[in-house]
Amino acid sequence: MPGKATSGVRPGRRALILVENLSVPFDRRVWQECTTLRDAGWTVDVICPQGSKRDTEPEAVIDGVRIHRYPLTAATGGPSGYLKEYATALWHTARLARKVGPVHVVHACNPPDLLFLPAMWLKRRGAQFVFDQHDLVPELYLSRFDRGKDLLYRAVCALERRTYRAADIVLATNESYRDVAIRRGGRRPEDVFVVRSAPAVDRFQPVPPEPELKRGKEHLLCYLGVMGPQDGVDYALRALAKLRDEFGRTDWHAVFVGAGDAFDAMVELSTELGLDDQVQFTGRVPDADLVRYLSTADVCLSPDPHNPLNDVSTMNKVLEYMAMGRPIVSFDLKEARVSAGEAAVYAPANDEAEFAKLITVLLDDPQKRARMGAIGQERISGPLSWSNSQESLLAAYDAACRDRARKRPRR
Repeated sequence: MPGKATSGVRPGRRALILVENLSVPFDRRVWQECTTLRDAGWTVDVICPQGSKRDTEPEAVIDGVRIHRYPLTAATGGPSGYLKEYATALWHTARLARKVGPVHVVHACNPPDLLFLPAMWLKRRGAQFVFDQHDLVPELYLSRFDRGKDLLYRAVCALERRTYRAADIVLATNESYRDVAIRRGGRRPEDVFVVRSAPAVDRFQPVPPEPELKRGKEHLLCYLGVMGPQDGVDYALRALAKLRDEFGRTDWHAVFVGAGDAFDAMVELSTELGLDDQVQFTGRVPDADLVRYLSTADVCLSPDPHNPLNDVSTMNKVLEYMAMGRPIVSFDLKEARVSAGEAAVYAPANDEAEFAKLITVLLDDPQKRARMGAIGQERISGPLSWSNSQESLLAAYDAACRDRARKRPRR
């Protein structure tokens, strides 16, 4: 990995960050990047979709960051729905990029791997292109759609290659992603910087537990995060049914915080499994309520199943559980172990019965839960802290500026 930053970013620089997957500042990683750059003297603009319940204003200036938002309807109906969504997003992104005007760096966050198109337009006008790879889209396609390596799969692989080729600098969320950028993307190691996602510690400060959140039960189990087809909420629900039926445990209440494409299907599955009396779905909640649930939780769930994407991805919820000092039950994934270490226990890949058994083990051992929680907090305040990622982000921007200076034509 390249050396740490000297934070030598000069004031007066302007960056434009492109996001399609989430609104900003709801996208916490992007927002932390925005504020880091702002504090280093950059003028920062963001182009992103409007949110449905928050981040709804077409334009806003928040803490010195100017955000330009466009209306976007989430995809439905399979791949054709995504094509429509992405075409709409690209049109609005190009329109708003013209409004923003010249920038020194265009910073595009995937998915999808299509934002290299407006980035290339800006490159021709003198910008450097920083590709912030949040997801491996080919693996995301295989994990989300049961279609195999078909024509669409080959198309997303081609788009990923074009994005790698167009980028001047690549930001990877972990070492696994960095390896893909070098091995599959053909990037030079010195051009790929690991900028890990990390929770904002000031956002995750424990508060006194609230026993009433347990709905009269002895223990509270908590899931936090997106509910998409690849996120494993269905695995968690089936594991909870086994916890009740095979292990005879009814001394728990579970709360699932978050939303996503699979939310309605997961509520329906909970009903089918007869879990309505013990499982609560909150949807998205304000930060204060999120902290209340996590502060009261005895065990937190990370049920992402083993698949080509999840095995090499860093799960934000795992880091947030750790920041709150909560013990975790996870399936055995490569990057889950890198992140959590001994702050989690690991069930064999996709084994719901073993997942349920590990929940039982932790519920019966409060001392082990406390040790695991302390380990998680220590890791978040140390090697996984955002301060380390800030240094790497600023090093990446320094490298982009050096490249721009070398490529600047003579007058």
